[in-house]
Amino acid sequence: MKLRITPEETRRLRQAVAHAISGFKAYDVPGLCTRLGLSEGDSDEAYRSKFTYASKRLAGVSAEQVIEVAKLILAEVEDFDLQEFVALITERGSPPVTELTRRRIASGLEGHPLCTEIDEIDLLRRVWPIGSMLSKFNDSRNWEDFGTHTLETDIIRHTVANSDWSQKDLLTALDFFTCSRDQVFRFLQSLVDPVVQTPDRQAEVVALLNKHLQPDGYALKVVRRLSGSPVYEVRAASIGAPADAAISAVLAEFDPDHVHQRWEMAMDRRSSDPAGAITLARTLLEDVCKWILSEASETFADDEELPALYRKLAKTLKIAPDDYTEKVFKQILGGCQSIVESLGALRNRLGDAHSQGPLRARPQARHAELAVNLSGSMATFLVSTWRERQRQSRAD
Repeated sequence: MKLRITPEETRRLRQAVAHAISGFKAYDVPGLCTRLGLSEGDSDEAYRSKFTYASKRLAGVSAEQVIEVAKLILAEVEDFDLQEFVALITERGSPPVTELTRRRIASGLEGHPLCTEIDEIDLLRRVWPIGSMLSKFNDSRNWEDFGTHTLETDIIRHTVANSDWSQKDLLTALDFFTCSRDQVFRFLQSLVDPVVQTPDRQAEVVALLNKHLQPDGYALKVVRRLSGSPVYEVRAASIGAPADAAISAVLAEFDPDHVHQRWEMAMDRRSSDPAGAITLARTLLEDVCKWILSEASETFADDEELPALYRKLAKTLKIAPDDYTEKVFKQILGGCQSIVESLGALRNRLGDAHSQGPLRARPQARHAELAVNLSGSMATFLVSTWRERQRQSRAD
């Protein structure tokens, strides 16, 4: 797709690239320009003015070519301003993270520290070069201060020394509401890094962010583990129910490599492979039951069926209908048991675990949607109940 770049943007882009080239040593500039696909020139000219040398070679180059030159430079050097300029242009035409979404995220973060495991300034340094970014309050009348204050000194003054900035004020100073989508992704990924957040807070922030990212078509998804903790990246979100993000956060924190991956696979197949999604929905619950029973030091046979596993786990968690005398609790927990048994039956009837044959009913996407959503909700309930039992046990 052809990029839409205005003449003014083209002029500014040429200047930004020329400025980046002028950051190299004068004797390297001619060779660099040649390597970037620009015309050759007199080396004496580069010694007189590196910026002028680069500007002349960029003057006749199209905006699209300048973008490619900028990308080549960014592969060699860090230049935040150029990186942002290029990202803002190249992101056009693809789904944005809207200003409304960014403001909803900021509101959700308000009232809580940005991080729980490291210093907030250290978090921001991971995402923005705040130590070299200009202060928002440089006053040209105060020549002593001009050029010495940076955005980092602003942040320290207003969030550490005086604490008179809200989260919204801080994010405004960082241009969070207007920066590139790539920069937003870098910030959100750093915000949920396991080095930055405790496991509980990580799960809370992932659920919050995914709730607001989902309408724009994005979601934080587990891509690997770091010392057993999930590491997230922003990816295109699969279309699903509103509860998907909350379930994903709980299951990713519980077991990112097996349980959460099973859930992700089940969600992805709801429309494209309903039979496979139904089978995965049952397997997800089997995984959760076996995982919790193992953590609780309860024994079970490897080939034990899901209904038997659930009944054993219900006794361990004290959520079996017989554990209660109140009619309403017996009904609700009896319904949970019926859901689990029905998922097993649905899998046998409509899943892909057995040959369907010519006369078997063919599952539709709505059947898979029902099975996967029920399975995810039950899995989340079981995991949350087990975590609460563990917490109570530690408290006792």
